[in-house]
Amino acid sequence: QVQLVESGGGLVQPGGSLRLSCAASGITFSAYAMNWYRQAPGKERELVASITSAGGKTNYADSVKGRFTIARDNALNTGYLQMNSLKPDDTAVYYCNAQSSSWSGVYSYWGQGTLVTVSS
Repeated sequence: QVQLVESGGGLVQPGGSLRLSCAASGITFSAYAMNWYRQAPGKERELVASITSAGGKTNYADSVKGRFTIARDNALNTGYLQMNSLKPDDTAVYYCNAQSSSWSGVYSYWGQGTLVTVSS
């Protein structure tokens, strides 16, 4: 059974920091690229950051560049999203996603989400 479990969300003041974690089980985590998405109330889900399976390449949405850092520890089957200089616009439910493509198909798994609220 595949599980992705996010943690680390909560309430933070503008300018503050949070680190989200995504613990994976039931998959060979090191074979999957990992993505963080977010969905704010009334908005579509958007891709925030991505990291390749070995962690050698990362990409970020323009809205979070320079403030967020995606990372992973394949030995611990865990991914991370370090969020600094948080703004009210960052308020959303954050989801981790593990994705792999092979000759047999595309495999994509999602966590349940963790709420991040940025407010004074």
